[in-house]
Amino acid sequence: MAKTNEQTKEEKKIFAKGLSKEKLFLIFVIGSIIGAYYEEILSGIKYFNVYHVLKWFPRRGVLYGPFSPIYGAGMVLFIYLLSRRKHTNIELILYGGLIGGIFEYMTSFLQETFIGTVSWDYSKQFLNIHGRTTIPIMLGWGMGAFILVRYVYPFLSRLIEKIPYKLGKGITLFLAIFLGLDMLVSWTALARWTFRRENIPPYTVVGKFYDQVYTDEVLMRHFPNMQVKE
Repeated sequence: MAKTNEQTKEEKKIFAKGLSKEKLFLIFVIGSIIGAYYEEILSGIKYFNVYHVLKWFPRRGVLYGPFSPIYGAGMVLFIYLLSRRKHTNIELILYGGLIGGIFEYMTSFLQETFIGTVSWDYSKQFLNIHGRTTIPIMLGWGMGAFILVRYVYPFLSRLIEKIPYKLGKGITLFLAIFLGLDMLVSWTALARWTFRRENIPPYTVVGKFYDQVYTDEVLMRHFPNMQVKE
């Protein structure tokens, strides 16, 4: 059966062409997955170096799925701010370090302010900035931004644009709904955890549901690196 003009046009459409919102979202998802497994592998290596025993640690930013949205957001931020115009290698490293340091600092500040917890503390490390980031770590962010913009993003961009148009639209919609609900439930559960620590009783059905399902023990099992700030 011959294809119609509409079917031919549909096949010629390039999914997520350029720096589109669909491409940025899928990069966010990819970055979130990479970040989650990076943290878990790093934690396992640290544990092995101390105790000489292999152990797998969950290091994720949401309750469901292997996602760490902070890493995904950071990857999107680097790409969006640094790939739209040409930069020298030195500029990429310097700008990337500045962007990464500010992002890490603000993430720590907002987490402590609104949830009352911290997930990292660099107070004892060299050249730290209020314990939220350090100059050496910012240089590491800069090198990561350089590698991401120069090599990783062009590869991911070509890979994403090869996805068939309708399939790409469907995958993007599904992931957007799933991750949106996942982050909403996860972060409101953490907010309810903060209220419990302050002895604030639940006033809604949702609050009571959270207290029964997302208990302190459940949240600590999912977010073991999150410590209450005294």
